[in-house]
Amino acid sequence: MPEITFKLIIEFYLLFVFALFVFRFVTSSKRLIAITTVFAFIYLLSVFVYMLELPILIVFFDYVLYWIPLVYVIVIVPDMRLAIDLAWKKQTKKDDFEMGSDQTKLQIYDAVVHLSNQKTGALITIEKHNTLDQYSERAVLLHSKVSKEILINIFTPLTPLHDGAVIIRGDEIVCAGAYYVLSENEKVESTMGSRHRAGLGISEVTDSLTIVVSEETGSISIAIEGILVRLSEKEKLMDYLNTFMK
Repeated sequence: MPEITFKLIIEFYLLFVFALFVFRFVTSSKRLIAITTVFAFIYLLSVFVYMLELPILIVFFDYVLYWIPLVYVIVIVPDMRLAIDLAWKKQTKKDDFEMGSDQTKLQIYDAVVHLSNQKTGALITIEKHNTLDQYSERAVLLHSKVSKEILINIFTPLTPLHDGAVIIRGDEIVCAGAYYVLSENEKVESTMGSRHRAGLGISEVTDSLTIVVSEETGSISIAIEGILVRLSEKEKLMDYLNTFMK
């Protein structure tokens, strides 16, 4: 049995403080600040450990310090991506933009209600100030007039374009089959599917409005400004369209 020395007591005490500190900040809501603080604390603590020549913790920190740079880069990648997207949101904001006509609103509304009644999943994004070209360029370009029939046909199960999102600009369907980065918002329901997370994700980095139809329940949700609203009545969809597309 190893002899209990003052150094050994210090080592176990520092190890406990280290674990407590890491747990406290990793569970913080401000993840990037928390992780950076944790890693800075690790480096400062390692200096103290090497100065006191604590053998057990020296072995521990030799291993930890070796992997910290790689772990840090991996962990902050999502935050870096979000920061870039938000910067892009500000830079791509257009002063002039075109909103769809009343006929386009009606075509979108009728299509969404039909898809909802049939419990057919759908993801429809309406562009505003921020251009969605970076998403449409990787999708199937259509440049067709907005119509109920086309929207229903796009999202019909087992058809080539039923996955992904439709992007609408003014009175035109720009593309279908667009894919967004899923939201990592920890406050949303854990049961939320990828279609809803995609709609929420694009609303976090652009000023667009996205309509999400659940294929499980047929419920209609609106994603805008990083908020997902589930409509209790289908008729409320037109209120959102009128408010957004004015």
